[in-house]
Amino acid sequence: MNRELVNFFLVHLKVERRLSIHTVTAYENDLKQFLAFIGLEVDITSIKSDLIRSWLIQLSDDTIQNRSINRKLATLRTFFKFLLRRGDRPDNPMTTIKMIKTKKKLPQFLRESEIEPLFNTPIDINSFEDLRDQLILYLLYGTGIRLAELISLKRVHVNLQSGTIRVIGKRNKERMIPIPKLIEVLITNYLSACPYTHENLLLTDKGEILYPVFVQRLVKKQLSRISTLEKLSPHILRHTYATHLLNRGADLNAIKELLGHANLAATQVYTHNSMEKIKEIYSQAHPKA
Repeated sequence: MNRELVNFFLVHLKVERRLSIHTVTAYENDLKQFLAFIGLEVDITSIKSDLIRSWLIQLSDDTIQNRSINRKLATLRTFFKFLLRRGDRPDNPMTTIKMIKTKKKLPQFLRESEIEPLFNTPIDINSFEDLRDQLILYLLYGTGIRLAELISLKRVHVNLQSGTIRVIGKRNKERMIPIPKLIEVLITNYLSACPYTHENLLLTDKGEILYPVFVQRLVKKQLSRISTLEKLSPHILRHTYATHLLNRGADLNAIKELLGHANLAATQVYTHNSMEKIKEIYSQAHPKA
């Protein structure tokens, strides 16, 4: 019975909420861990908050990070709300359980002086591979799109006449992002050099659809030349894009739309990075700093 209810919930996430496969898998893994903890003899429709707290204690004893525990709590909260709406439970045992306090982690980003050398590397303008690799870096930093959005970008999503790309984001939400002239020229050169005909814009050396590890390896290799940050991922370029826009005076609501955030709270985290920049300028420029 427990497993059947979890399966109903996962279908709900896929079909009705249209969450990505990665997000659904994360929900599934969290619920599998919880089911393993409570055992087969316990009915999930009648468990109390005390049993959930016992699981949290075990997770903490296993030195699971507070941030990860909070994600598991969020999974249970969503799951039990689903059961409540279906009428499988008379109440929600998560109502008395609070999230664990965690230290807010600011997004890491590259400074403008650091990012410049990334795009100064000479490339063969007739090489499909060189042009593709450079286009990947330019798109990640020049548009702030997510890794999954980059991989799923199709040729028809690029409008060189209007200087925009159409991005399919989380929950199939679409948004238009302007691209600078430099990226327009790079896309034109890339398409001319590309020996393959495929609906996807970016392809591997063999003409197949890009996969996450391909992009991650490329980004890590290139960023390691210019940065000493511990985690060098495609998302660093997304954070850099947002931070640089904010530092240059872009409106926070405009950045929210460009990034495809569901609410402004997710975008406001970049204001902390911007404040650090302001403090740095103040300390360097003010005589009494």
